[in-house]
Amino acid sequence: MTTATLVAGNRTMDGVDRPRRSLEELVDQLIAAMFKVEEPRAATQTASAETAEPSATRSIHEARRLRQSGDVDGALAVLAGVDATKVETREARWAFSEWTQLVKRRFGGSGALVYSQGTGKAAALVPTGDGGTLEVAAVLGMRWRPGKVVSGRSLRGLRPLAGGA
Repeated sequence: MTTATLVAGNRTMDGVDRPRRSLEELVDQLIAAMFKVEEPRAATQTASAETAEPSATRSIHEARRLRQSGDVDGALAVLAGVDATKVETREARWAFSEWTQLVKRRFGGSGALVYSQGTGKAAALVPTGDGGTLEVAAVLGMRWRPGKVVSGRSLRGLRPLAGGA
């Protein structure tokens, strides 16, 4: 055993301080390894990198963090921006699963319906007072925004949220 492997806290036996990583950094590394998320290279980073969309994996992780802290609306807002056309099928399914759990928690008792356009694209719709239209309550990977009113008759594939969305 070398002195570099003997560690007491943050200090090795040879007196060198090693910084500790936060739990969030370690979880980000684990998720990146599982889904092979590539970090941007320092040489290719530009001012436009700040405006680039976050990866789906990071968005899902952020939504889970917000859900666990009690901010369901914030988590739904993060998942609304996930672009399912640019991710693998398993990431799209993971995003849909997280989104469904959030929608059930937020709109489960309001008679919400789920409309899905395909893997990774969905909308939660709640009935309006007139009975013929539905209001968009939450979206996943769609251009619709919450508050948009749509006709229930024009949407095929609506199903109840409570019935196993």
